[in-house]
This record gives sequence, C-alpha cells and structure tokens, in this order.
Amino acid sequence: MNTATSSASTSFSAGSNGSSASNGSPRTSAIAAATSFKPSYPPMNFKDEPTAQLFNANVFSKATMKKRLPKEVYKKLVQTIEAGEKLDCSTADVVASAIKDWAIEKGATHYAHVFYPLTGSTAEKHDSFLSPDGDGSAIAEFSGAQLIQGEPDGSSFPTGGIRVTFEARGYTIWDVTSPAYILENTNGTTLCIPTAFVSWTGEALDKKTPVLRSMQALNAQAQRILKLFGHNDGSLVSSTAGPEQEYFLIDKNFYYARPDLLNAGRTLFGAKPPKGQEFDDHYFGAIPDRVLSFMFEAERELFKLGIPVKTRHNEVAPGQFEIAPLFESANIATDHQQLLMTTLRRTAEKYGMVCLTHEKPFAGVNGSGKHVNWSMGSSSQGNLLDPGDTPHENAQFLLFCAAVIRAVHKFQGLLRSVVASASNDHRLGANEAPPAIISVFLGDQLTDVFEQIKSGGANSSIPKGTLTVGVDVLPPLPKDAGDRNRTSPFAFTGNRFEFRAVGSNQSIAGPLVAMNTIVADSLDFCATKLEEATGGDPAKLHGELQKLLTEIMNEHGAVIFNGDGYSDEWHAEAEKRGLLNLKTTADALPILQTEEVKELFTKYSVLSERELESRLETYLEQYVMSIKVEYNLTLKMAKTMIFPAVIRYQGELVSNCASLKMLDYDFDTKTLDKVTLLVKSLQDSIAELEEAGAENGSEDLLAEANYYCHTILPLMNKVRGFADELEGIVADDLWPLPTYQEMLFIK
Repeated sequence: MNTATSSASTSFSAGSNGSSASNGSPRTSAIAAATSFKPSYPPMNFKDEPTAQLFNANVFSKATMKKRLPKEVYKKLVQTIEAGEKLDCSTADVVASAIKDWAIEKGATHYAHVFYPLTGSTAEKHDSFLSPDGDGSAIAEFSGAQLIQGEPDGSSFPTGGIRVTFEARGYTIWDVTSPAYILENTNGTTLCIPTAFVSWTGEALDKKTPVLRSMQALNAQAQRILKLFGHNDGSLVSSTAGPEQEYFLIDKNFYYARPDLLNAGRTLFGAKPPKGQEFDDHYFGAIPDRVLSFMFEAERELFKLGIPVKTRHNEVAPGQFEIAPLFESANIATDHQQLLMTTLRRTAEKYGMVCLTHEKPFAGVNGSGKHVNWSMGSSSQGNLLDPGDTPHENAQFLLFCAAVIRAVHKFQGLLRSVVASASNDHRLGANEAPPAIISVFLGDQLTDVFEQIKSGGANSSIPKGTLTVGVDVLPPLPKDAGDRNRTSPFAFTGNRFEFRAVGSNQSIAGPLVAMNTIVADSLDFCATKLEEATGGDPAKLHGELQKLLTEIMNEHGAVIFNGDGYSDEWHAEAEKRGLLNLKTTADALPILQTEEVKELFTKYSVLSERELESRLETYLEQYVMSIKVEYNLTLKMAKTMIFPAVIRYQGELVSNCASLKMLDYDFDTKTLDKVTLLVKSLQDSIAELEEAGAENGSEDLLAEANYYCHTILPLMNKVRGFADELEGIVADDLWPLPTYQEMLFIK
C-alpha cells in the first residue's frame, strides 16, 4: 500500500488501471480505492520556512500589536489582556485600522466574527473589507464599531427558548483577550476575530461568555486567599487548560461508504475484527507514513495560528491518535481547541482521510476523550497547584488543593452533567474512560499529607526518590512520589488536575465553566472562614488554616479514591460513600435544574437562571435529536443495505441446497437454518424498533430523553446484534459495509 510522504495538493487513484474502484459493490470499490491510494504532494519547505519561525505567523499577537499600535493604545490593550482591566473602547478605531492593514498585507479580503454557539461547534459571519466609495471604485474599510460588534441571527442557533423564531437580533462582541488570526485558504485569507455571542436582551447564547465570567469569578475569590497569605499585588489569577485531543483517522473511501459514519459520526453496525487492540501493539507504535505526513502539515498550520501543540502519538486503538498542547489561559485554550479540531478535519481531507472525533466511533475498541488538564495561577505566584518537593510545608498549595477537593465533592453531579452527551455515554465507564462516578485521585504523596491533616497536622511528605533499573549505561531517573491513575475521572497529575471524563467531540467550555465556578465557590467559602476566624491577624492564620483543612477533609474526603475505578467493588464502595453514579445523559442533565446549581451560577454571575434553563433545554434537545438520527439510520441501513444482502445470501444457500438435493447428495442445512433464524430475528427486531419509534409522542424533553435512552437505544442495539452476527456468516463479497478490519487497519 502506498503512503503519503509530503503535503499540499493530493491526487487519488482508483487502482492500477484507474477503473477498479468503480466495479463491484460500494464496499469493494472503497477497498480498492483505499488500498491503491497514490499520493502526490509537493514537499513542504522546511529549509526556507523553519517551524520555529512559523509560530504565531498568522496571529495578531502582542508582539505584532507592539509593532503596529501607538504605545499608549498598546499599553491599554495589554492591561485588559493581562490584568483583566475594563476595555477602553475609545481605542477601537486605532486597533481596527492596524488589524485591517496587517490582515490585508497577508492577503485578506474579508473579516469574520468567530463565535461559539450552543451547538458546540464554531460559527463564522464573513464580511468584505471593500465598500463602494460613490465614484465607481471601492475602498477597504474596517472601523472600531465593526471590530467591536457584529450582528448574526440570534434565533437560528440553539437558544433554549431565550430567543424565539421572530426575535432574531443577536450580537457578537470582540474578545480582546483572545487574539485575532488569519485563516488561510487556497484562494485567499480571512481575518478572524474571536467574539462572544449574546442576545438582544443580553443573555449569553454561546460557550465563550460563561467561560470569561467564570474566570472573573475565580480571580475575585483567589485574590482573597492570596491576600490572607500576604500577596497583595493584585496580579490576575487565571485558570489554565491543556486539553489532550484523541481522534481516529480512516480512509475517506470507507467513510463515504458508511452512512452511519457520514451522518452520525459512529458505526451503528459492525462486528469485532479478528484482531483489535488486545496486543497493545498500536499504542505509541511507529506512526504510519501517510498519517505522519498529515500530522506534520496539521501541526505547521496550528503553529501559524499560535496553538502550542507539543505531543503526538498513536493511541491504544488501531487507527486512533492523540495531539496535546501546552497550557494556555482557559479562554484562549477553549478557542484554540475549536480551531484544532477544525484544522485536523481540514488537513485529513488533503491526505484522503477523515478525522473522526466522535467519542465511540467503533464499538469494542477504545473510544476517544479530551482530557482537560486544569490549573490556576498568576504572573507573580506562578502555578497555585504546584506542591513543591515538600507539600506538607506548602500551606498555600494545601488550601488551594483542598478547595478543589471540596468543590468536586460538593458539585460532583454538575461535573458529570457538563460532560454528558449521547456520544460520550458510549465511552464513560468503558476500559479507556473513567466511570460515571466522579472521584478525585491524589496519589500516594498527597493522600498521605491530607490523611495527616485529617488526623491533626501534616509533618512529612513521601519523598520522590530515584529509580534505577540495573543497567549501568542507563542513568538513574527521578521518581515521582506517587503513581498515576487512568481510571480516575479527576486526577491530580503533578501540578494540575486532569478532568479525564470530557468527551473528544465536546467543547471544553462547559467543563471549564463548571471547574472555574465550583472552585471559586470553595475559595469563597475558605476565604470567608479564614477572614472571620483570624480577624485579619496573620499570626492566627496557621492554626485556623489547620482547622479548616481538617474540616474539609472530614466533610469531603469521601470523594478521594486512588484505586481501580473500573472495578465492581468501587461501584459498591462509592454508593456507600454517597457518591452519585449518573450513568446516562438522561440521568445527568437534570442536575442543571437543581437549586444548588442554580444558586452557584447566579451567585457568581456566571449564568442566570434563564441562561441555565436554556442550556438544559438545548442539551436535552441535542441528546434526543442525536439518537433520533441514529434511530433513522439504523432502520434505513438495516432495511436497505443489510437485509437485502442477507436475503441474497439466504437465496444462494437455498439454491445450493436444492441443487444438492436433486443430485441426491447428503448435505447439512445448519448454516441455512441459522441464517434463516437470524434473518427472521433481524426482521422482527427492525419491526419492533420501528414501532417503538412511532409510539413516543411526549412533548416533555426530559421524558423524551429517557424514552430514547431506555427504550430506543436498547432496541437499536438489538437490531445491531443480529446484523453483526450475520456479518460473520454472510459471504464476504455480499456484505455491503466496509468492516472494522478494513476501516481500522488500512491506512
């Protein structure tokens, strides 16, 4: 099989004679096209364009601002970006002119306000720089007003009832903290301006606005804690994020031959391949040339956009890969994550592949997550979740860490609800993902420290030590004081917490809003307790802090679990501890309407009750619609692709058996009998599914979600079970769908 070695333009060959892909069934045509892929890419110019020089090349970064803006304007913008000060709108015209000139120099003809509606996807509204001047010519214009505000339709996106169809006005608002960038296309470039998106009545219709509000709330409460420790410089405390993105790559010919992948993002049918991931030979294995070429180009495009991608490797499942960036401010990380997914998809197409970010595109093999590494810090204090070598002596760290523990325990249901989706339900609790039970992993060192605190005071920390492996030529390694735990949904991993339950296809905005706000609440609780207990006397801080940490551990220590999150024993133990086990989206989303969650978001002005209700309605509707699409696909594929194939095979068996009987041969009808039974079972299960789909007439979204979760999905799986069993019996040349074996292993 030929593989790609470089990038840019691609040509595809249907086969050695240019015609084989057009013969036979769609599946055999797809196999022929995939296995005869012949790339044609002009080599990338690494010599004249070193990768280091590409970083931020298409970003209106602070360095670019400094060169192009008047000194006072630049200073005002930096104060807004770095210190969170209010934006001085009087500078907008100057900034707009500078951005316009920079963009036009890079070939831009249009600008776009980019925003993030409740669909979880990215939206863009494009406008031209050119305006008629009245003399038959046109001039390039871009004012401060155009930079600050745009006006997309406020009712055509999901609003959860905030905007009805006839109430259409909505506004995009320039987010100065997330830099503008140039998006390249073969035929031109576009200036992209990250924006918030709100209704005419001021409610947030997007993912970005609540992130910014939650970061503001976190900073306000963290400042109170730092003040108690004598840090009064006011340096902005910002949450940071580094989301690891997992994804699958398959040849595009297989993708277009699978209606389920094309429309739902996952396979609704497909038997396990003879070889899956059981050998563990794909994880960190050598990256196939075609995939590596794709990665090279995707990374260069991401570098141009200022996205600090660092890590790439093969993941556990065949055909699965991962890319991970360095930490950034949570708001910028959210925007960059959306850009990253878009870039992966666009680049994959150039290499004759499709990038799948669905959480479980293939049953029976690992699904994909988006582990969100989260921390907080400031320019003066650094990372506030860095324990140092002796965490028992680091009182400030212990308080921030304890606040996170309290937050996760108190709002475990909220954390589960913000990762809830129809697609992520297929992954949570499987072998590659944490269970639906939210718990905190601390590791041996921190668990020991907090156990000492619970008993009255911490006096020691388990040392890190050194690892030797008995080979003289290998150097000794510094050994971490504790192991890692991949079964934990919320794990401490050195100087941050890793929220591992986030789905690969999700925006990280919702999880970040939840984490920022619940930790703000805990910091508020801690600051209030300590302020009242000390009366502003620093000498009392240590003793009162010890009391507070002990109280937190006694009340919230039940959420800490360092063991195997997959085990049945943990599920039983979690129930004893009073931890929630919200297994499905239908179980988890109602948490958003609890009084505790409403009070949390309204108290810190992150989401109003109306905004929170809109999200519940939107996410329930998206859940129901997702399963409806899969329901329709299951019926259509079963009736028009799978059933005709198995009937043809049954007909062949009947014909062959009749011929043998006429010749007076002894013959065994076991295969025919089994196929006949399975065909009947398939027919009956299709009819049962179709009937169940017609029965649901509820107008209550939660009731409808429960019906699709507990009635429709099991019936879909029933149809699949018979179809997948038939896949292992029906003649290979008659089976209509590309198989797991082909999709996962042909690259």
